[in-house]
Amino acid sequence: MAERTVVVAGGGLAAAKTAEALRAEGFDGAITLIGAETDVPYERPALSKGYLQGGDARESIDVHPRQWYADNGVDLRLGSPVTEVDAEEHRVSTADGERLRYDTLVLATGSRARRLDLPRADPAGLHHLRDVADSDRLRAALRPDARVVIVGAGWIGLETAAAAVAAGAQVTVVEVAELPLVRVLGPEVARAFADLHRAHGVDLRLGRQVRDIVAAGDGNAVHLDDGATLPADVVVVGIGAQPNVEAAVAAGLDVDNGVLVDEHLRSAHPDVLAVGDIANAWHPGIGRRIRVEHWANALNQPAVAARTALGIDAAYDRPPYFFTDQYDLGMEFTGWFDPAQPYELVVRGDLDAREFVAFWLVDGSVAAAMNVNVWDVTEHLGRLVRAATTAEPARLADPDVALADLA
Repeated sequence: MAERTVVVAGGGLAAAKTAEALRAEGFDGAITLIGAETDVPYERPALSKGYLQGGDARESIDVHPRQWYADNGVDLRLGSPVTEVDAEEHRVSTADGERLRYDTLVLATGSRARRLDLPRADPAGLHHLRDVADSDRLRAALRPDARVVIVGAGWIGLETAAAAVAAGAQVTVVEVAELPLVRVLGPEVARAFADLHRAHGVDLRLGRQVRDIVAAGDGNAVHLDDGATLPADVVVVGIGAQPNVEAAVAAGLDVDNGVLVDEHLRSAHPDVLAVGDIANAWHPGIGRRIRVEHWANALNQPAVAARTALGIDAAYDRPPYFFTDQYDLGMEFTGWFDPAQPYELVVRGDLDAREFVAFWLVDGSVAAAMNVNVWDVTEHLGRLVRAATTAEPARLADPDVALADLA
C-alpha cells in the first residue's frame, strides 16, 4: 500500500503548526510543506511590534529551526507556492512546474496586504508590511525626524505608528473612519486608542481619504480629500489584507471571503481542509461563519485540521483572540461581536487611564471581553465568553467582584 501523503500549501505559522500537529497525533506518512517564501515558517505579529522596533532577534520569530523539519520528516519545498489544485485528481502544481500527489491537502496560504493604485508614487518611499523583508525595509526607514504617513488606523497601522514614534519619527495617520479601530471595538473603546496616539504626538487625520500619492523631491506627497497635502519620507499603507484563495477558486472550492469550511475545517471537497487567514469557518459557539486574520487562529486551528485529516472527530470552537502592544499599552481581546449591531458596553476600571477590562454584551450575554494593562485575567475572560455568561452589568463593572465568580 502506498504511503499516505499530506500536502500543506503555505509557509507560515498555520502551515508549520499543521505539520507539527500531524506528527503529534501519530501520523507517520509523508508530509510536504510548500511555501512561497524562502524562509522557514515564521510568526508575523512581531513584524509590526518587537521585530520592527529591533527588540526581537530574527531567529526568535521562526516557528521551528530548519533542522526540526528534517528531524520530523517534513519535506520543505520553499520559494515556489502552490498555484493550482486538482481536487478530483488529488494533485497540486507549483510555480516552478512541480506536480505532487496528495491524499489530504491543507490550504494554509494566508493573506497578502491590500494595496492602493498609486501609479504616481515613488516606490522607494512606499511600504507595506506583510513579511520579514517588508519589516526589515521599514525598520531601516524609520529614522529620527523622518516624516512618516501611515494610511489606515487598524492594528498594523497603529502598531507601526508606535514603532515610528519610538524611532523618533514625525507620524501622521490617515483613516477613513471617524475613529481608529471603531469597526472592531466600537466608538467608546476606540476613543481610548485615539487618545493614546495623540498623547504620543501622532497627528490623526480621521474621516479622511487619500486621493493620491505622488513622488515629490526625495519622498512622496500624500494628497487628502480635504485638500491637505502631507509631505512624507515614508508612506506605510496598512489598509488590511486579502486572503490568498486563487488556488482554491481554480479548484472549484466554495469561496466567499475565504475558503468556506465547516467546524471541522473541511472544505466542500472532503480531502481539502483550510486553516488560518483563508479559512471562513463555521463557528459553533458564535453560530455563524467568521474569518479571523489573527495569530491565535493560525496557532490553534491546525490541531483540529490534523485530527480531521486523520479521521478523528474534532471541531474548532475557540473564541477568537488577539493582542496588541502600543507604547505602554498592552491589550488582549477574546470573543467576537459586531459593533454595527446592538450591544452594551460595560467597563471595569478607567478608560481614560487606559487600565480597564471591557465587556461587550449582546442580548445580555458576554460576547467579547478585553483587558487593557490588566494582566492574568484572560483565562477568566475566555470562560465568560465561551459560556456566553449572563451577568448583571453592575457586577461586571465592580472590581470587588472576582472575575472567577462571574462564570
